[in-house]
Amino acid sequence: MPNIDRRKLILAAAAQSFAQFGYKATTMDLVSKIANVGKGTIYTFFKTKEELFEEILRKALQELKEILQHGMRQEDTFFQNLFRVLDSLLDFRSDHELFVKLSQEVRDIGTVQAMEGIQRLESLVLQYLRQEIDKAIEKKELKPCDSGIVSFMILKLYIGLTTEWNKSHEPLSKEKIKENMRLFIMEGLAEKV
Repeated sequence: MPNIDRRKLILAAAAQSFAQFGYKATTMDLVSKIANVGKGTIYTFFKTKEELFEEILRKALQELKEILQHGMRQEDTFFQNLFRVLDSLLDFRSDHELFVKLSQEVRDIGTVQAMEGIQRLESLVLQYLRQEIDKAIEKKELKPCDSGIVSFMILKLYIGLTTEWNKSHEPLSKEKIKENMRLFIMEGLAEKV
């Protein structure tokens, strides 16, 4: 088997292990068993578990960045783009159980590497949102506001509806999530006078 194939096999096994067991419980032994390669083969490509995790995280974040960039259409409004991107984020989370597992690990154990992975994910999304909010303010689609605070609020509302809500309630559909975000972000709760 060529080296490139083994490297891909190791990365796939590591991604599976980190997503299934989390950062703390994943070991090079476990990855070698899942990949069905000797542990020494892993060390040919990755010197440490941290290096292996960094590669998995880097690839997932690059994919997320591409999703965010492709979700934008210049001809659409800020809110059309926002809701399209939120749909893409839901799909991304479904396809990348790694971030769900890392969030659980942060909550339950507080593993530093898991926390850093989640912070990098959130930082990428916040940077994207802030940039798009600033553009929408310039186009007069949004009122002048602190784009850092608003992007934080949008992300936390999204996380709350997609993750926190599910802990004690029936999970919300994509449409229900968007409907509630639209209510708070676009319309607000106050009756128009």
